[in-house]
Amino acid sequence: MAEFNIAPSAGRQTGPFARKGAAGENFPVASRLLPRHLRPHVLAFYRFVRLADDIADDPDMEPETKLGHLEALERTLLGGQARRGYLKPALDLRASLQVTGVSDRHARQMLRAFRRDALGARCHTWSDLLLYCRFSAAPVGRFLLDLHGETSPEAGPASDALCAALQILNHLQDARDDWVELGRCYLPLAWFDEGGVSVERLVETQADAKLRAIFNRVLDQVGRLLERAQPLPSLIRHRGLRLETSVILCMAEALTQRLRHRDPLKRRVTLSTHLRVLAAARGLARGLSLR
Repeated sequence: MAEFNIAPSAGRQTGPFARKGAAGENFPVASRLLPRHLRPHVLAFYRFVRLADDIADDPDMEPETKLGHLEALERTLLGGQARRGYLKPALDLRASLQVTGVSDRHARQMLRAFRRDALGARCHTWSDLLLYCRFSAAPVGRFLLDLHGETSPEAGPASDALCAALQILNHLQDARDDWVELGRCYLPLAWFDEGGVSVERLVETQADAKLRAIFNRVLDQVGRLLERAQPLPSLIRHRGLRLETSVILCMAEALTQRLRHRDPLKRRVTLSTHLRVLAAARGLARGLSLR
């Protein structure tokens, strides 16, 4: 329910490293709304996933090298042995999962998505994009639900919808950079064909009417995902997780509206500090009103 990077340690790097930290994410990661004793476990998951994600997205690394690093992360997560320092997040997550009893399934599912990223696979249809999000985004929410002992059968699908919405908003924010740096497009390629516009137009620094129509179509679908996610806070028993989820929902709604009125090809569209604070306050009020 939050996008999941660790800052590189001081000194010379001997392997891949994550290029940003939790403070640079769109949405809260292990905020103070969550209980203190669980935050280190959230961060352990985040650091593992962020490192794997940045390996897959490294524009200077060959696909075979990326796959090798991702395989090493999974071997370390499962076996508990690491020959390279950069694999420490896998050791830390393994230790965390042993303490909490949460399955390693969520982290391994995300590695599946990152392997696809490493090979440069694109999404041809909306269904293809949702399937990608099943492995690249949904496991984050499922991990958080498991970590907090949430067992409601309705919470899982609602969480999946929220995580998919967050992921797709990020894809739209980064549409130009993904194309220019990685030759990667997550937006449905079929929609470009239907709109009579080449995906190569993502290299432009301003969207024309045809590209804007595709962006709006994406945002329409994100809106539907957020509608499906609306019940999620009321399905969560844990007060802190319920409040954080409500805050993230409100931030996602605000970012969706922001992207409707700003061109992501001109510059990366984000929420200003003012808008983040307003969305957080609205989310807290909603969450507190539920129980």
